[in-house]
Amino acid sequence: MRPRSLAERVPLADYLDRIDAVDPVLHAFLPEPGRRARVAAATAGVPLGVKDIYRVDGLPTRAGSKLPPELFEGQEASLVTRLRAAGYVVAGKTVTAEFASSAPGPTRNPHDLAHTPGGSSSGSAAAVAAGMVPVALGSQTLGSVVRPAAFCGVVGFRPTHGRVPADGMLPHSPSLDTVGWFTADVAGAAHVAAIACPGWTDADPGPEPVLGVPAPEYLRQADAVARRAFEGQLAALRDAGYAVRTTEFLSHMDVAAMRVINRYELARSHEGWFTDHADRYRPQTAEAVREGLALTPDDYAKALRWRDDFVAAYDDTDVDVWVTPAAPGTAPRGLDHTGDAAMSIPFSVAGAPAVSVPAGRAGGLPLGLQLAGHRGADERLLAWAAMIAKVVAGPL
Repeated sequence: MRPRSLAERVPLADYLDRIDAVDPVLHAFLPEPGRRARVAAATAGVPLGVKDIYRVDGLPTRAGSKLPPELFEGQEASLVTRLRAAGYVVAGKTVTAEFASSAPGPTRNPHDLAHTPGGSSSGSAAAVAAGMVPVALGSQTLGSVVRPAAFCGVVGFRPTHGRVPADGMLPHSPSLDTVGWFTADVAGAAHVAAIACPGWTDADPGPEPVLGVPAPEYLRQADAVARRAFEGQLAALRDAGYAVRTTEFLSHMDVAAMRVINRYELARSHEGWFTDHADRYRPQTAEAVREGLALTPDDYAKALRWRDDFVAAYDDTDVDVWVTPAAPGTAPRGLDHTGDAAMSIPFSVAGAPAVSVPAGRAGGLPLGLQLAGHRGADERLLAWAAMIAKVVAGPL
C-alpha cells in the first residue's frame, strides 16, 4: 500500500476497488453499503475523503459518537462545496476520534496494523497513506493533522487559523479549530490550497528560508529516536545550503493555559448536547467536557491574555520557517490512544500554518518533519516545504 499522488490520474473505479479491498482491514472509512453506486454516479471526479465532523449533503454526520446524527444536521461545509465544484467527488466519510477529541476510532496504521494512525483525523490520514483516495480532509485543534500525517507517512497541511472558513464543521475549540488536508506530496497539498484558501496566489519562494530550531526544552519532548532522526534531517538541510538557527524560543510553554482555552471552549460547544446525552459520550470526552464546565469566565479570560502574549512573541520571531519533529516519535503501538500533540501545540496556539512532510523511517514506521511559518504566509510555507521535503525525504 502506498499513497497516490494527484498527478497520477488514477481512474475513479480503481480507487473504489482499493477501498473495497483495503478498508475492511484498515477501517479508515465509515461503512456505507451504497458507496460504489453513489460515487460511480458522478460524471467525473477526484475521490475525496471527508473527516466525519464536516457536513456533507447526502451523508450523515456522526463525529465518531453515539449521539443521534439528527443533532448535527445543517448546511454542507463550504469547503466541501468548493471542492465538489472543482471536480472532487466525496468517496465517503472518514473515521474521527469522538468529536475530534481523544477517544479513538477503529482505524489502523497502514504501515503496521498494530499501531495507531494518530488522531483525531485518523481515517483521513490512513485513507491517503493506503492509496484509497489522493486527498482527504481533516482538522487540527492541537495536533490532529500534523501528527497523523507523520505517523502515516503522508503530507498533512493546516493553513493559518481562519484562512479557510470552518462553517459546516462541528466545533471542538473554535478559536483553535483549523481545517486541514492530507495528500501524498506537497504539490497535492498546494493544489488543494489553491481551491480551499480564498485569495490564494502562487508564491515565488525567493531565497532559501532561514530555518529556526526551538529551544532544547521543547525538543526534549521528543523521544531519543525522533531527536536522533531530527539531527540527521538538520544536517542534511545544512549540507543543502540552508541556514539553520538554534534559538531559545519555546523554552517554556504554558500548557495549562492552553488546556483552559481548549476545555472551556469544548464545554461551551457541547453544553446543550451534553446536557441531554451525557450518557452517550465516551469517558475521555465526557471527562474533558466536565473539566471545561468547571472553568470560569475569569479562567478563560486569563488564558486568552496569555495566548495574546504568546502570539505576539511568535509574530516577533525572525526566522522564516520553524523546523521540528512532527511528533514525539513514531506511531505508538496500540489503538487505545492516538499519540501526543506536544510538538504541534505551540504552532496551533499561535494559529500559524504548519505542514508535516515525510522524513524517512525508524523501526519500520514513518517519521515526519514539521515546518511552521508566519501567520498568513501559507503560500510561501508550502513553496519552501516542497524544496525542503526533497532534502529530508527517505524511502517509505
